[in-house]
Amino acid sequence: MKHVLGIVVVIAALAATSGSASAQSAVERGQQVFTAQKCSVCHSVAGQGNKKGPLDAVGAKLSADQIRQWITEAPAMAAKAKSERKPVMKAYALSKDELDGLVAYLQSLKK
Repeated sequence: MKHVLGIVVVIAALAATSGSASAQSAVERGQQVFTAQKCSVCHSVAGQGNKKGPLDAVGAKLSADQIRQWITEAPAMAAKAKSERKPVMKAYALSKDELDGLVAYLQSLKK
């Protein structure tokens, strides 16, 4: 009986920590996507990259849905925001995992 109880406790502990581990890995994947897509050519994080497009507090300013729209529908979002930055950001077609990771990473940037 003690053995079964021990297994249940271990499973419960793993389930409790897997949520935070998943969130952490999503942020890490997003950071990798940010690097792979060369986002720093136009944007900066923590002073690294193009300082004309800082993203340091984007997670505090925009919702996850808004960030997702900026990535997938950038020209429409730029028009909606009346952005005058040139060149206008292009829309990116990323896999669901890449997009979810990138959104998680950008959401983590709250300065």
